[in-house]
Amino acid sequence: MRILEVCNFSSGTDGVFARVREEAVRLVARGHEVRIFSSNLIKGKNNFAEKEARIGKVRIQRFEARKLGGESFMKWDFKTAEKEAMKFNPEAIIAHSYRHSHTAWALAFGRKIGAKVFLVTHAPFARKGSRSIAGSIAVGLYDYFIGPGKLKDFDKVIAISKWEIPYLKKLGLKEHDIEYIPNGIPEEFFTIRSRAGEEKKILFLGRVARIKNLETAIKALFFLEDKSIKLEIAGPGEEDYFGELKDLVWELKLHNRIIFSPAIFDIKEKIKKIDSAGIFILPSKSEGMPQALVEAMARGKIVLASDNLGDRDIITDGENGLLFRVGDEAECSRKLGQIARMSALEKRKMSWNARKSVEEFSWKSLIKKTEDAIK
Repeated sequence: MRILEVCNFSSGTDGVFARVREEAVRLVARGHEVRIFSSNLIKGKNNFAEKEARIGKVRIQRFEARKLGGESFMKWDFKTAEKEAMKFNPEAIIAHSYRHSHTAWALAFGRKIGAKVFLVTHAPFARKGSRSIAGSIAVGLYDYFIGPGKLKDFDKVIAISKWEIPYLKKLGLKEHDIEYIPNGIPEEFFTIRSRAGEEKKILFLGRVARIKNLETAIKALFFLEDKSIKLEIAGPGEEDYFGELKDLVWELKLHNRIIFSPAIFDIKEKIKKIDSAGIFILPSKSEGMPQALVEAMARGKIVLASDNLGDRDIITDGENGLLFRVGDEAECSRKLGQIARMSALEKRKMSWNARKSVEEFSWKSLIKKTEDAIK
């Protein structure tokens, strides 16, 4: 089957593209021909990516685009994209991200050539309250006037989180219109032997962006009675936000207890980094489907996350991890103290529960589910 994947970005650090890339490579391995279309913008930067690239047998084509607002809203050169899509003549199109112009284009083009079109939502409802007033109004108007009609036109809408399903039903979809297929993680997170990490080391591994609310974790460390506990923040991100975090670290005199490390992209190195710590933290303001959290749980880490929609979808507080109120550094600090007081048996039980609860996120099983859905 010829499959076209359409997404916002295919360059830079982007969670949506992480799924697209893995999905495309694995579908090719199962005998399909897959091509990726995206904008030529680089996520998190102001420059542009090359027009073409390859990942193994997967060809990536990028089209000129201009931003319309926010981080991801944009308009492509859809005229050129359509010409290239006509040459490929896909039998199925998987469009990523609800409320974006490229998904509307994918739907219109798919109907024009008689291809099946699927939408992967990528949990846009999680950002409620974190947009500007203008952005919130635009989203509300779209969901009221446009969204319900557009969603029903897709052959199937794929939710990446279970908490999204009620939102999609409110927009008029029926149970049979929706498929739950979360973002997957490579099998190595389950198969490589786990190593015990430093009990007094907390790790954040992911994109260092304001939405991750890392100042909460830094302030929580300041409140901890045990001054030997340290925090490592590893990942790429926004330079100005890095600067603000480093200023906060010096202001609180925590420069001897907080380490900033570069991004890691190699899977084995990533696993090694996760294994180096005893605790994994994710203090985000909002999450759709928190992949970094799932990866840490697959490694059997004790995880502490903010109580937002995405994290709450995965963590049952006190069983397979711990939750604290979003932005509440005092409660975050108390929960870290609770972890420090846990017995070895309690930690082993929570670690086992964490690992067991995320087994469904292995790409090995999810790619078969994806293939079945688009067939």
